[in-house]
Amino acid sequence: MSRIRPFRPGDEAALARVCLLTADAGADATGVLVDEDLWGEVFVLPYVARHPEFAFVVETDDGRVAGYVVGAPDTRAFEGWFASEWWPRFAERWPRPAGERTRQDGVLIYAYGRGPGVEPYGDTHPAHLHIDLLPELQGQGWGRRLIDTLSDALRAQGVAALHLVASADNTGALAFYDRLGFERVPSHDGVQVFARSL
Repeated sequence: MSRIRPFRPGDEAALARVCLLTADAGADATGVLVDEDLWGEVFVLPYVARHPEFAFVVETDDGRVAGYVVGAPDTRAFEGWFASEWWPRFAERWPRPAGERTRQDGVLIYAYGRGPGVEPYGDTHPAHLHIDLLPELQGQGWGRRLIDTLSDALRAQGVAALHLVASADNTGALAFYDRLGFERVPSHDGVQVFARSL
């Protein structure tokens, strides 16, 4: 029987794998980037490094991590840390591209552009999350349970509101967040932002 449990040190490789297998608007992103490690280093591993207390996984009955939710309670503070402490470690491995010629360039431009106040949603909904589930877990209620688990942990720390950003191409995810009662808020091209009070 699968179960939700807190993140544990040692889960990082499994989290990066789930991220890769769901990174292309919910589909497998294997082969999309030249360096597949980039997905995890931008979208999941900084969260468990900075806020392991707000990271939860779905562990299958055979001990595999097949889904996760990670969060940051204060988006402005997290993005400041990402820009000043996390991302500079990768400058030699992944230099800032001169322009966006490839999908990898686009991810790198996003990573280099992160910083406190870049996105306005954290001003009214300070926490944000990333969630990914392998197809074997989808449609069974695990996504709702993961978000509820994280929301409870954030609420217990006095966090009042939460937001997330989804690819506008990920129609399944957009419908899922609608069903969970998230509110769609004005967003820039290519993404849809959802927000809700806790």
